[in-house]
Amino acid sequence: MRTRHLLMLLSLLTLVTAGCGAADAGDPPTGAGVQPSVDVLSAVTQDEAIAALLPADVRAAGVVKFGSSVGGQPPSAYFAEDNRTVLGLDVDITAAAAKVLGVRVEREIAAFEVILPSLTSGKFQVGTGNFGVTEARKKTIDFATYINDGQGFAVRADDTRLTKVDALVQLCGLKVGTGAGTTFEATLEKERQVCADAGKPPYEVLSFADNAAVYLGLQQRHIDVVMSTINGLRYAAANQPNLKFLNEFKRLDVGFAFQKGSPLAPAFQAAVNKLIKDGSYDRILAKWGTGASAIPESLISPPEHA
Repeated sequence: MRTRHLLMLLSLLTLVTAGCGAADAGDPPTGAGVQPSVDVLSAVTQDEAIAALLPADVRAAGVVKFGSSVGGQPPSAYFAEDNRTVLGLDVDITAAAAKVLGVRVEREIAAFEVILPSLTSGKFQVGTGNFGVTEARKKTIDFATYINDGQGFAVRADDTRLTKVDALVQLCGLKVGTGAGTTFEATLEKERQVCADAGKPPYEVLSFADNAAVYLGLQQRHIDVVMSTINGLRYAAANQPNLKFLNEFKRLDVGFAFQKGSPLAPAFQAAVNKLIKDGSYDRILAKWGTGASAIPESLISPPEHA
C-alpha cells in the first residue's frame, strides 16, 4: 500500500516543484517572518577557549564532516532556487557554531533516516535535520540542543473533519502522511493500538522521504492529515494555498546529533551557548521566524519532554 501511494505521489512531484518553485534566495517569502537574505553570521568570531574543547585531531584538520537532511522548505533547511545552495535555520546555526570553533563545515546531503545510523558507523561526525531529542535516540546518539520545536498537525483548509488533535485516537480511519525515519513516524507506529482499543478502524501511516510528496498527497486527497515539525507546518500553512495548521501536539528539543560519547558534543554545546550569550542566536532565530522556539541554554542530551 505504501509503495503504491509513494509511486503515485512521486510521479506528480515534478508538477508541484514546477508550479511552486522555491523563492529567490534574496527575496523574503511572505508569511512566518522568514528573511533569508539577512546577514547574521559576519559578526560571529572564533572563541579560542571554546575551540580548545575540540579534540586535537579535529583542530588540526580544521574541518568537521556533517550529514545534513534538507527538508524542502524553510525554516529548517532547504535548497535555494539554484537547487544547490542550502539555506535555513540549521545551516545558519551550524555555520555560526563552526565560526566560534574555528572549523570548516564539510556537508554531505543525506536522507533523514540514514543520518543517525551513519553517525554510529563513523561516516559523519555531526548530523543535522531537525533531530528531536528522544529517549530512544539517546541510547545511541548524543545531542547538543539549539532549539525547541516538536510535533504538530496540518490539514487542507477545506477539510473540517479535524479542528485539533489532542490524542492519536482522533486519527482513526484516516491516512496520515509524515516523514520517513522521524519521531512522527515512530510515534504513530508505536501508538497504532489506540484505534483497536477504542473499537475504531486503524489509521494508515504513509511515510515519505520528501516533504513535497507529503503536501502533494494532502492536496490530492491521498492523505488526510500531515504530522510534521511545528515550525515547518506553520511556515507551510503561511505560504501554501489550502493548508491549515491545526495545533502543536508535543514539544521536543532539537539538537546537533553525535555518535554516543563523541567529544564534539561539549564543544558544540559551548559554541551554541556563546551564540546565545552574545545575541547571535536571537538574530538567527529572528531571521527564520522561530523566536518562539528559543532555548535559554544548550544542553547535552536532556530528558525528552513528557
